[in-house]
Amino acid sequence: MTMTIAKGDRLPSTTFTKMTEDGPEPVTSDEYFAGRTVAVFSVPGAFTPTCSAKHLPGFIDKAGALKEKGVDEIACTAVNDAFVMGAWGKSAGADGKVTMLADGNGDFAKAVGLTMDGSKFGLGQRGQRFSMIVKDGVVAELNVEAPGDFKLSSADHMLGQL
Repeated sequence: MTMTIAKGDRLPSTTFTKMTEDGPEPVTSDEYFAGRTVAVFSVPGAFTPTCSAKHLPGFIDKAGALKEKGVDEIACTAVNDAFVMGAWGKSAGADGKVTMLADGNGDFAKAVGLTMDGSKFGLGQRGQRFSMIVKDGVVAELNVEAPGDFKLSSADHMLGQL
């Protein structure tokens, strides 16, 4: 069993995929988080009810407020491919506010020890719902939701932590 990442831990090296104008592009976690403050939130799946109705829109709405409090970039990650994450970001109006980072094979979710089994819903292995504030690659805050909950990983909760 992998240890769950904790406050004060350095993020493990993994690779995300970001959809760009030129198609999918790999993004290493080491480069992405280096030298800046990133608000990251993980959802079990793009286009799923709570994620689409509350989680992503909350971060889009609060993007300005988070950046005023020192956040350089806001990133959403899910165990979905870059095409799905790109389409979800576009349909939600995330462009310029929230960077969509695909964790297609769940490498990031596994590396931080925050996977969940969504098999009974036909989702397979996914990332749990959580958020973290990462400063220069180190976890400064970590908010992991209980299954089915949506409280701690919200943009509003994160604003209170900054």
